[in-house]
Amino acid sequence: MSSFKLRIPASSANIGPGFDVLGIGLNMYLEIAVKFDKLVDTSADKHNVKLSYEGNGAAGVPLESERNLVTATALYVMRCNGMENFPDGTLVHVTNPIPLGRGLGSSGAAIVGGVMLGNEIAGLKLSKERMLDYCLLIERHPDNIAAAMLGGFVGSYLNQLTAEETAAKSVPLETILPKAGTADSSLERRAPPVAIGQYLKYNWNNKIRCVTIIPEFEVKTDDSRAVLPTSYQKEDIVFNLQRLAVLTTALTLAKVDHKLIYESMKDKIHQPYRALLIPGLETVLAEVTPESNPGLCGICLSGAGPTILCLATENFEEIANTVVDIFSKKNVKCLWEVLDLAYEGATVEY
Repeated sequence: MSSFKLRIPASSANIGPGFDVLGIGLNMYLEIAVKFDKLVDTSADKHNVKLSYEGNGAAGVPLESERNLVTATALYVMRCNGMENFPDGTLVHVTNPIPLGRGLGSSGAAIVGGVMLGNEIAGLKLSKERMLDYCLLIERHPDNIAAAMLGGFVGSYLNQLTAEETAAKSVPLETILPKAGTADSSLERRAPPVAIGQYLKYNWNNKIRCVTIIPEFEVKTDDSRAVLPTSYQKEDIVFNLQRLAVLTTALTLAKVDHKLIYESMKDKIHQPYRALLIPGLETVLAEVTPESNPGLCGICLSGAGPTILCLATENFEEIANTVVDIFSKKNVKCLWEVLDLAYEGATVEY
């Protein structure tokens, strides 16, 4: 087999009013380099792979193929297609610059990378849309993984499936990504239903860049989901729907309308509740505006947070420093980066 490298972009989900709907791929890449060397003994791993890792979270990342998110996902794809193990002498090196647990799609990138890895190892030649079906059995919200896989500015939704398809989609996660000691006979070997989700790539005005301000603490996705209400006022739902309808066009216009984008990126569905987990978020959303910070187009929580996504056309450092200063008053340290969209999405290089 040929050596190859996978590159999977970070992503920002929700994008203002687009809760569980909109995502963008960002040009910060998880890289997975794969080589084959039969002179290297890989038998110490149950599935014949020697895994190494560098970057964010390296100290706590498991290197056993069954426990690592990338290789465990790949093994699931391989099992569904009649292949139980990696070829002898498989070497996988992961380089990850994406901060973990910060709302920039680190787990989504790992899942997309794992599905692509399984696709390459098993020689399946699956389309990106079909690979997203596998992703959705693990990461059951499409906004992050669609942005990571397809790149650019993406809208998505889940199709209504038959009862049989729904049952197949709802298999327990531990049968896909097993815990240590799980019997092989209990593992999921059925390929997912076809076309679980639908995806649409929007245009994007490339004058708009993404300023990401990354607080130095994590927010667990489960915790961020737990603070959301089980029902909403009709007025809040309409508020988001109105802005969502405008935003998907406003970001594509040849002339950037800063005020229009700013107003259409407001949200009442998830940010007000997640402010409980992110000190300073309410102040950031209220005080960082196009009037106070020229060049700013819009501002929102990235994914489940705590990263803040600012869309802007200029004055990137000034905008970032304004947000950093607000967080510093809450004793929260931040890093920041200016990123562009990753238009190609996930790629493989031979």
